[in-house]
Amino acid sequence: MTPETVLTQSNEALKLALMLGAPLLLTALVVGLVVGLFQAATQINEMTLSFIPKVVAMAAVVVATGPWMLGMLVDYTRRLIESIPALVG
Repeated sequence: MTPETVLTQSNEALKLALMLGAPLLLTALVVGLVVGLFQAATQINEMTLSFIPKVVAMAAVVVATGPWMLGMLVDYTRRLIESIPALVG
C-alpha cells in the first residue's frame, strides 16, 4: 500500500464524512440562527426554546435525507471492501 493510496482513501473518507454531516450541521445552524433572532427580538431567554426546535428540525432532516445518507455510506463501504484485494496485492 503506497502513501498515495492511503491519501486517496483518507480523502474519500473525509469527503463522505462532510457530505453526511453537512445536512444536519446546516440545519442546526439555520434553526439556531432563527431561534436566536426570535429570542433577541422578544427577549425570551429560555434554554429549551432553542433546544427543542433544533431536535425537531434535525429529526425531520434525518427522515428526509436518511435514505440518501445510508445509500452513500453503504456504497462507500462496498467500494472499500471490494478494493481490499487491490490495496493489499
